[in-house]
Amino acid sequence: MASLVDSERRGRKGFWRITERGLEILSKNLDGINTKFLLDNFPEVREWYRKLKNGAGTVNEETISLTETNKSPEELIEESIDKVNLLTKRELTEIVSNLSPVAFEKLVVDVLVQMGYGGSYEEASQHIGKTGDEGVDGVIKQDILGLDNIYIQAKRWNNSTVGRRELQSFVGALHGKGSRKGVFITTSQFTRDALEYAKGLSDIKLILIDGEKLVDYMLKFKIGVRTYRKYEILKVDNDYFEDF
Repeated sequence: MASLVDSERRGRKGFWRITERGLEILSKNLDGINTKFLLDNFPEVREWYRKLKNGAGTVNEETISLTETNKSPEELIEESIDKVNLLTKRELTEIVSNLSPVAFEKLVVDVLVQMGYGGSYEEASQHIGKTGDEGVDGVIKQDILGLDNIYIQAKRWNNSTVGRRELQSFVGALHGKGSRKGVFITTSQFTRDALEYAKGLSDIKLILIDGEKLVDYMLKFKIGVRTYRKYEILKVDNDYFEDF
């Protein structure tokens, strides 16, 4: 838009070359050329930006400040999407924290099945929340063939953290079952002592899933969420023009 560079074609390939105007700007030894510099120095850029803003009139200071980051439109879009998804994550966290015990059990089943455990929802749901003995809330198949079982402990806690004592109780239950694999899921958080304890276990593989990680899995496997809108970004296909 500022005519600092121009495009030309040589044979079947396209090139960009600096213009006389561009050489003049380059000779000023600027620290960089950003959108604000272009808006301040080139009327045609301001006019292009005005049209880009759907005829919003002159470019105001707020609009200029949004362009000072030197980020591409794609990067700005990605940042905006990340912000929207963060709000969704917060809303989802609040919903999960207020689920009933039965609903939380169903959620646990959905997450584990989508992660590839339990075979099917029907098979997995028959074993979650049914045992209720020796500190174990359920058992789920490690794979669809049922070659190994993974025992589950699910705690829907919101106002307290899961500490080392709760993990030790669960590990004791695993020993009683003759199992070496367990998953402890909570809507709350684990204390540092609990995390260090789980990390230091040598004879049992204990996976800890706190509330934040649980919601992350829900977003990853699209549980309780759906795609709201898709955006399509078009780019010039230079390969198409190769034969022109």
